[in-house]
Amino acid sequence: MSETGATKDRYLGHVGVSAQDVARAKQLGKTNWVENTTSRSIKVIIRSNLFTLFNAILTTAVVVVLLVGNWRDAVFGIVMVTNAVIGIYSEIRAKYVLDSLAILESPRSWVIRDGARVQVPSAELILGDLVLLSSGDQVPTDGTVLESYGLRVDESMLTGESVPVRKRDGDSVLSGTAVVAGEGLFETAKVGEDSYANRLTKEAKQFKKVKSEIGQSINTILKWISWVILPVVLLLVASQLRSDEGTTWQHAVVLAVAGVVGMIPQGLVLLTSLNFALAGAGLAKRNVLIQELGAVEVLARVDRLCLDKTGTITTGEIAPQQVICLDESIEEDAQSALAAMVAGGENQTAKATMAGLSGVEPAKLLQDVPFDSSRKWSAAVTDSGSWYFGAPDIVASHAVNAAQTLEQVSTFAKQGARVVCLAHSPLDHIDEDNPSLPKRLQAVLIVVLAEQIRGDAADTISYFLRQGVQIKVISGDNPSTVAAIANRVGVRRGEPVKVLDARDLPQAEEDFVEAVNEFDVFGRVTPETKRKMVKALQSRGHTVAMTGDGVNDVLALKDADLGIAMGSGTPATRAVAKLVLVDGKFSKLPRVVAEGRRIIANMERVSALFLTKTAMSALLAVLVAIFAWRYPFLPRHLTIISSLTIGIPAFFLSLTPNYRRYRPGFLERTLHIAIPSGIVLAVTALVAQRFYAAQSLEVGSTVATLAVLMAALYLLSVMSRPIVAYRAVILFAMLGAGVAIVLIEPVRTFFALTWPTPTQWLGVLVLAAVCSFLIELVFRNYSRKFGDLTRIVGDIDE
Repeated sequence: MSETGATKDRYLGHVGVSAQDVARAKQLGKTNWVENTTSRSIKVIIRSNLFTLFNAILTTAVVVVLLVGNWRDAVFGIVMVTNAVIGIYSEIRAKYVLDSLAILESPRSWVIRDGARVQVPSAELILGDLVLLSSGDQVPTDGTVLESYGLRVDESMLTGESVPVRKRDGDSVLSGTAVVAGEGLFETAKVGEDSYANRLTKEAKQFKKVKSEIGQSINTILKWISWVILPVVLLLVASQLRSDEGTTWQHAVVLAVAGVVGMIPQGLVLLTSLNFALAGAGLAKRNVLIQELGAVEVLARVDRLCLDKTGTITTGEIAPQQVICLDESIEEDAQSALAAMVAGGENQTAKATMAGLSGVEPAKLLQDVPFDSSRKWSAAVTDSGSWYFGAPDIVASHAVNAAQTLEQVSTFAKQGARVVCLAHSPLDHIDEDNPSLPKRLQAVLIVVLAEQIRGDAADTISYFLRQGVQIKVISGDNPSTVAAIANRVGVRRGEPVKVLDARDLPQAEEDFVEAVNEFDVFGRVTPETKRKMVKALQSRGHTVAMTGDGVNDVLALKDADLGIAMGSGTPATRAVAKLVLVDGKFSKLPRVVAEGRRIIANMERVSALFLTKTAMSALLAVLVAIFAWRYPFLPRHLTIISSLTIGIPAFFLSLTPNYRRYRPGFLERTLHIAIPSGIVLAVTALVAQRFYAAQSLEVGSTVATLAVLMAALYLLSVMSRPIVAYRAVILFAMLGAGVAIVLIEPVRTFFALTWPTPTQWLGVLVLAAVCSFLIELVFRNYSRKFGDLTRIVGDIDE
C-alpha cells in the first residue's frame, strides 16, 4: 500500500491506537488475521470417502470371504478400492482450489499509531486502527471514512455497480473494494472474520457437492439394500445349511456373501465416477475446467440459466460507437477539449471516449476539475471557454438545446448504449472549490458508447432457449441498459424482455418468488439479492445454473445447482464455481450440455444392466431362503456374469455419442426394465440349478451360470441397439470371452466350472432362448410406456 507526499502532510492531528492497544488485541486474537482453510481437512475427505455404506457392505463381504472361503471369490473388492481413490482425488483437488480462495489481497497497510505513520501487515490491523488509503489500494477491512480528498472506490467486485462511488466523511468502506482515485483516512470498524470480504470468503469456502441424479439414484438403491442385507445374510446362511444338498457353514457363508454382493451395483458406482472423470478430461482439452465430477451431468438437467451481464453476455469492455456533433461551428474546439479531458484516464468511459476521438490533438487545459460521481460531471477550461462533460440528464438539462439533445440521448439509451455529453460555456473560469454548472450551456457533442457483446452470446442463448431453458439476466447495472442488451441477444426470442429494478422486488417471500419467476431481466441487484433469487427459482423445483465473473456473484454461484465462472473472473469466483470456462467463451456451454446428455442417456442404458443383476440377486436370495434351496452361484460365477455382460461392455457403451434430451425419472424408467428382467434371469438360474443339481452341484452351477450369461448377453444386445459396428464388436468380444472361459481348462477351473455334456449344452441353449424371448417382451413393453430407450439422437440441437 502506497503513501504519497500529500498523505504525509494531511493527517497530522490524528493519534490512532497505541502500542498497548495493539498488544492487547493480538493477545485476545482480535486482529484482522483469518485462518485460510476450508471446512474439510484431508483427513475428513479421506474418511468421508472410505466410511460409506457402499464400502462398509463390500469390505465386510471381502473380509468374510477371505476368512472362510477362497480368495478368488473376493476379487469384487477391487471395484471398491478404485471408486474410493477416484472420489478422494477429486475432492482433495477441489479442497486445494477452495484453499486458494482469497477475496482480500492487500498484504500491507499504512496506518497511524501513536501519532506516527507506519506500515504493518494487513492481517495485524485491529479495531480502531486509522488506515490511510490512496489510488490503487485495496481496502483491507470495513470501516468509516474520517477524511476524504476526492476518494473514489470501485465497489463493482462486491455490488456489481460499474461506476466508482465517491466517499465522503462519514461514509462506510467495505473490505475487498479498490480505491481508483483520490485518497483518504478511515477508522476500522470490523476486522478478521467479521469483515465483509472475510464473511463472504468463509461462506464461499464451505464445501458443497453438486446434486447428481445418477448418484442419488444409486444411493437410494444402496439404502434399500442396507435395510435388508443383514436378515438376507442370516436367512441365506440358514437356508444353505439346511438345503437338500447339504454344505459346511463356511461354504454357506460364502454363498450368502455371493447373494449379498450380487445385490450391490458396485460396478455402476465406479462406472459413474469414471464417466464423469473422462468427460472432465475431454472438456479440459476444450478449455472447460470441471472442478467437481458431477457438474457435467447437472448442466444437462438445467432448466433455468442465470446470466450476469458483464463478463458473460458482454466482454466488460466499452467501445466507442459514434461521436455526434450538435454545433458544427465549434466542433473542432469541442473535440480538442474533450480529448484533453479524457487523455490518460484509467476508467473505461475515458478510454473508450479517447478511442472515439482518434487523431484529435488535445487542447491545452487552463483548468481541470475532475469527475465527481455525486455531481456526475467533470469540467475544464481551454482557450475556447469552459467545457462540461458527464451524464446527459445533468449536463444537457442546463443547455439551451436541451430538448433536442435529450431526445437523441433517449433513443440511444433505449438501445442499451451508454451516452455522455459535452457542453460549452464562453466563461473562462470555474470555481474549483465549489464547482457548479452555468445557467446557460450549449450541448456540443454526444458520445455514444457501447458495451461489447460477446460474439458467441446470441447463438449460445438461442441454443439454450431451443432446449427449453429459460434465461434470467441478473446484473448490478442499470435495468434499462441491461434490458436493452438482453433484447439485443434475444433473451426472449424476438419478444421484448420483462425487466424489473431489483430494488422494487416485493418483500413478502411468496411475492418475491413469483416476481423472480415472472421477469427476465433484473438490474441493481446486490449479492445477497442474487442469492435469494437463485433460491427462489430452486423453490419452484427448477435446476438452476448461474454464471458470473465478479466477487458479487460468489454467493449466488455457490448456492446454484451449478456455478459457472469465466476464466477472466476473480480468483474467488473461479474457486467456488464447479465449472470454469478458461478462455471465457460462452459458446463452450453447449458442448458441456452434450457431454452431460451423453452421460445421462448412456448411463440410463447401462444402469438397466447393473440393476437387472441387483434384481436377480435379490429375488434369488429371497427364494433360496424361503425354500432352503442351494444358492446357484459362487461369487466368482457372478464375477463372470457381471464382467462380460455388464462391467466391461457398459464402460464402452457409456462412451458412445448420445445427445438425447434429459428426461426426469431416471430411476423409475430403469427399474421398469431391470426388475422384470431380473426376475426372468433369477427364475432361469433356479430352474437350471434345481434341474441339474441332481447330476452334481458343479454341473448345476455351471448350467445356471452359462444360461444366465447367454441371456444377459442378449439383454446387453437389446441395450446396445441400434447394433452399429462399434457395438457389434463389443458384443462379439464379450461372447468370445465367455466361450474362452469355458474352453480354456485352467480358466474354467479357476472359475469352478465344468465342461458341459451335449445334453447339458442343449439345456443351456433352451433356457437362454426362453429367457431372451421374455426379455424382448419386457423391452417392448417398456418402449410402449416410455419411448425407445435405445434411440440415439445425432444432432446436438435435437
